[in-house]
Amino acid sequence: MSIDPCAHCEEMMQPYLDHVLTDAEMAEAERHLADCEPCRRRYRFEESLRVYVRNAAAEQMTPQLREKLSALRIPLE
Repeated sequence: MSIDPCAHCEEMMQPYLDHVLTDAEMAEAERHLADCEPCRRRYRFEESLRVYVRNAAAEQMTPQLREKLSALRIPLE
């Protein structure tokens, strides 16, 4: 039984983006991304999503939004 290279690439996507793979695993992922347009599109999406989240997290929350979110808290008892 052979492993689907795209499924394997998807498993490796987050560690690849985090730069926590070994050099050999990074090279394997890069080879697959070079040859596979669907996985390359997925990689670009994941990379863009990370940039979006990073930028959104850096935005200061308005006092009104902070107050609304505080009102939604449920006590942990």
